[in-house]
Amino acid sequence: MRSRSPHQTLYQSKAVRQLRNDLALALRAASRHGLAEGVCNHFSVELPGEAAEFLLNPRGLFWSEVEADDIVLVDISGQKLAGHRDVEPTALHIHAAIHRIGRQRCVMHTHMPFATALTLTADRALDTALSQNAMRFHGRIAIDGQYNGLALDHGEGERIARAMNGADIVFLGNHGVVVCGPTIAYAYDDLYYLERACMIQVLAQSTGRPLAPASPSLARDVAAQMDGERLQSDLFFEALRRTL
Repeated sequence: MRSRSPHQTLYQSKAVRQLRNDLALALRAASRHGLAEGVCNHFSVELPGEAAEFLLNPRGLFWSEVEADDIVLVDISGQKLAGHRDVEPTALHIHAAIHRIGRQRCVMHTHMPFATALTLTADRALDTALSQNAMRFHGRIAIDGQYNGLALDHGEGERIARAMNGADIVFLGNHGVVVCGPTIAYAYDDLYYLERACMIQVLAQSTGRPLAPASPSLARDVAAQMDGERLQSDLFFEALRRTL
């Protein structure tokens, strides 16, 4: 009987299995909430204490069908360490760079429709003083307006990571968004509410009427209030676990 490699043993450990379950849950929830696009886009999370290794969804599956055993373990250079499925090259280039350069633990990249719609505008991003949902992101957003095509090399992934400049959310011009967080629950909660905030802004803009943003100081205060209510993120994720 062939013995397991150290990476296979780590992949099957209790802590990593829980992370695989949670990442798969976030992907299925994103599909349920209309945030997925075909079999494209990617979620990843670093292993505890292992900044050079992370879990990533595989190539070729709808997010709605991803289970824990489909999740792949890769290292920061893009080498697959454990898992029975392949991974998509652009996922490796973007996520590896953001984990390594941006020091972000959980990274979610989507082309979700309303947020992506705002990346096509001259402003490139959400107005964080418009709605209450938008205010939670005040002071947390970076804009990368330099679209260079598909991220098919490490250089493009590194350029995106550096454009974040410490922010945990980046709007990628003509492309999509990246949302990061210290846990899967926090990152998914932000991803969900970012799309809701973008949807409300697009709907408000579609009326053709002048918009009425709040003051930047009020938006800053609301952002601080919401940062103190992150228990909601964990409760939301547990509700998803019960219902999905």
